[in-house]
Amino acid sequence: MSRTFTIGQLSAAAQTPAPTIRYYEKIGLLDSPSRTGSNYRLYGSEDVARLSFVRRAREIGFTIDQVRSLLAFSDSRDGDCCAVTALTEQHLAEVEQKIRDLNSLKEHLSRLLISCQGGRVSDCGIIGALSPQQ
Repeated sequence: MSRTFTIGQLSAAAQTPAPTIRYYEKIGLLDSPSRTGSNYRLYGSEDVARLSFVRRAREIGFTIDQVRSLLAFSDSRDGDCCAVTALTEQHLAEVEQKIRDLNSLKEHLSRLLISCQGGRVSDCGIIGALSPQQ
C-alpha cells in the first residue's frame, strides 16, 4: 500500500508551502487529490515526486508555462529529448539577457553614485538625474 500525505506532510516532504501547493492544483500543475470523509486532501508518493520536480524547475527560473511543458515531456517518456533541450536553451537565453540587463542597470547606478558629491539634497546628482528635465 502506498503512503498518503496530508497537505502539511506534502509541504514538508517537498519543501513547498501549502498555499503554493493549492495554487499548483488550481492551475493544473498538480492533479486534484483525493479527499477524506472530512474533506482533507490526501496525496500519494507520486505527488511528492511531481511537486519536487515543479519546485526544482521553478528554483532554476523556469516559468509556469515552461514547467507545464517540462511536465508534459516528463509524462511522455518516449518523446524526443530535443524539445526539452530547445526549451532549456530558450530559458538560458532569457537568463543571459536578464544578466546583460542587470549589468547595464548596475553600470547606470554606479554612474549615478559617482555623480553625487554629498552636501545638500538640492545639489544631489542622483536626485537631479531622476528629476524631470525642465
